[in-house]
Amino acid sequence: MKNTENPREEAHKPRIAILGFGNPVREDDGAGIHVIELLEEALGDHPDVAIYDMGTGAFELLYRLQDHERIIIVDAVVNSGEPPGTVFRLPAEAIEAQIQDDPMVFLHQLKWDQALSYAKKMLGDAFGQKDISVFLIAIDHTRFNLEM
Repeated sequence: MKNTENPREEAHKPRIAILGFGNPVREDDGAGIHVIELLEEALGDHPDVAIYDMGTGAFELLYRLQDHERIIIVDAVVNSGEPPGTVFRLPAEAIEAQIQDDPMVFLHQLKWDQALSYAKKMLGDAFGQKDISVFLIAIDHTRFNLEM
């Protein structure tokens, strides 16, 4: 599995970040990771694009939002009512997760939609200046298995 760090960022901050979420040992749930692997092959070392394998660690999203002008999130969605493989594109404003002010919230279990909501609260006006899109891929199931 790839590291979540992108060495190209040290010299130049790419404008666009593509973040793939998912758990590749849960069959179809690895769709977001699979997509960014394909994009990485296709784009190579594009100077304006940083690609991150986020796995299931959404807390890091808070930091990625600060580093780039445009954020593209790719993840799987189960029980969407659509056939597997259907892709939904949503603006970040359409994603609102319940923000918990409870200090017992475990940040290592934060989901990316919750991270977006926390970022909106913490970054205020700066959040509104970010161009964030979410692509969700309809999947059939998330059984434990390495194959999609």
